[in-house]
Amino acid sequence: MLVRPLRYLLGRPRAAYYFHTTASSWASRKVLQTFKLADIGEGITECEVVKWSIQPKATVQAFDPLCEVQSDKASVEITSPFDGVIKELLVQEGEIAKVGAGLCTIEVEEDVVEGSEPAVVEPVAPTKSTPSTDTPSTGGAYATRRLHPMDPNHTGEQKSSNSDHVFAAPSVRHFARLQGVDLGLLVPGSGKNGRIEKRDIEAFLNNQRPEGAPTSEPLGDAVVELGRTRYGMWKAMVKSLEIPHFGYSTTLDITALHDILPSLNAHIPIHYLPENSRPRALQAVNPSALYPAPTRSDVLESQQYTRLTYLPILLKTLSKAMLEWPIFRSSITPTSEPSKPTLTIRPNADISIALSTPSGLYTPTMQSVNTQSIYTLSSQLKHLSHLGRQVPSALTPKEMPKRGRTITVSNVGAIGAGDFASPVLVPGGGVAIVALGRAKWVWDVDRGDGKGERRLKLGVSWSGDHRVVEGAELAAFVECWRGYVEAPERLIGEGI
Repeated sequence: MLVRPLRYLLGRPRAAYYFHTTASSWASRKVLQTFKLADIGEGITECEVVKWSIQPKATVQAFDPLCEVQSDKASVEITSPFDGVIKELLVQEGEIAKVGAGLCTIEVEEDVVEGSEPAVVEPVAPTKSTPSTDTPSTGGAYATRRLHPMDPNHTGEQKSSNSDHVFAAPSVRHFARLQGVDLGLLVPGSGKNGRIEKRDIEAFLNNQRPEGAPTSEPLGDAVVELGRTRYGMWKAMVKSLEIPHFGYSTTLDITALHDILPSLNAHIPIHYLPENSRPRALQAVNPSALYPAPTRSDVLESQQYTRLTYLPILLKTLSKAMLEWPIFRSSITPTSEPSKPTLTIRPNADISIALSTPSGLYTPTMQSVNTQSIYTLSSQLKHLSHLGRQVPSALTPKEMPKRGRTITVSNVGAIGAGDFASPVLVPGGGVAIVALGRAKWVWDVDRGDGKGERRLKLGVSWSGDHRVVEGAELAAFVECWRGYVEAPERLIGEGI
């Protein structure tokens, strides 16, 4: 009895309309999203794309690195917000990306982007062109990858003009573009970890020059484009004209600091010393015989040192004076409304260090200086100097937070022999800045019962934001700082 109805159903031609056999109907819908450059720091409106870590048609997963951007303040790695396939790079290496503008387009599942922040992703408007029916495969990410040198199919011709994964500084890339040199032909470079240096490009150009051909000397003026960091300094100095400055200069007697420095150097904690400078531990007595003694984990190699300088002691004494003067722990409260300005008083002393690096001038912040020891401050200074010397700069928002500092210290005396300077405040740079000159031995006629005495003097030059700090307040604050610098034994009495 069931045969006839079944045959009847199978014979109905319209029954086929209830079943879909196309693969596209079962696949999830793909949409294109524009990934935009988010706000990575206060006052940052644009960044330079230093290096892309991916290429079009590459498959990425959430939190995979997409590119590295360089701002006026730090170098930041941008990661993917979701899984997908890279379709187009909207900003090329060496070009400038505006905050809020698109960096690349990513093809993602339609349900993945639900709930994404509009400030980060934006749907791409569909075009009138016929949609492509082929779906990207995971293998597309590796289609353009070069073969390993040990692969049997590898040939020398594969060292082509592919500069997608070149490791070079922005200045070197700019020089290569001016000379018309493809950096992909110079991989690996002679620098650290295969980094391409300027000398590699010059050597490449010399090898291409015919033998006996005279080297051309530059004639006339040369127009040089400002780099990202130097252009940021340009804009900051223009904005500094909005701040009325008040200057105050004096000298500090650091003879007492000079006298205690050898003792401090002789007792640097062992975990701050390099491995080859650490003293041998005594094995006869074990401090953990009764109960485990506290141990300190080793610090990074870039944080180790063998000699203290005056700077960490000056920072520590400056933080003590800042605790007594709350106005120098204040910053102008950022607001978008044109209302009456307010000040934010911080509980601790946040001090920035002016750092001259190969990439330009940076001001990383040392937070809560008053809570740290002199040895810890010296370790931080060593590490900040190490990060700043990298090309491009390895300083990140961790070392350069949005809130910044309330006082900036510029140690110009470490470079020149000058005694005084005229430091400049920039918006967001705190309420005061001090320039430290070169310490010099002088004959002080006011000491030694009128006979004079040889003393070590340090010239300091202050500039204060006169909208916030009065001239008398700045002078009294510097005298408070002098009380700690010229009598460092006070630090012992106050428990450091």
